[in-house]
Amino acid sequence: MSFVPSRVFFTKGVGRHKEQLSSFELALRDAKIASTNIVTVSSILPPRCKRISIEEGLKEIKPGQIIFTVMARNATNEPNRLIAASVGVAEPADPDRHGYLSEHHPFGETDEKAGDYAEDLAASMLATVLGVEFDSNLAWDEKEKVFKMSGQIVRTTNITQSAVGDKNGLWTTVVACAVLLP
Repeated sequence: MSFVPSRVFFTKGVGRHKEQLSSFELALRDAKIASTNIVTVSSILPPRCKRISIEEGLKEIKPGQIIFTVMARNATNEPNRLIAASVGVAEPADPDRHGYLSEHHPFGETDEKAGDYAEDLAASMLATVLGVEFDSNLAWDEKEKVFKMSGQIVRTTNITQSAVGDKNGLWTTVVACAVLLP
């Protein structure tokens, strides 16, 4: 049996609870995918995979359904600790080629910094497959210019969720997901 996703939607969430597992469940509820059985997969965005809205995607899933996701997840019970979870996306200009999804789950990074890093990861992976030459030591905004000027990478983006650890030490969990649909 072959399963190649043809659509993808993105979602994110945050949860807080005295139990770590329950905080994860609440983050999935906030992301609106808690009623599913989640299988995490690696980082390939299939060729011709169409991005759809979360509203369209949620109409297609049912409670108990197995869904495939690229998921970034982070948790802390340390008061005031900044956490983030981000999924970066890099799509090739040629729709018959695959793209990349990358997960990043840092401590101490803002939404913007974590999102830029995740985008950079995805774009760098795609660039190496496409043979785009770049200096890996460049800042993301400089690499982004090189990638886009090459004409081979058409779009990069990210979905990021950050949160500050609960001041009373409850578990705080963040998730960011790319949900792949048939």
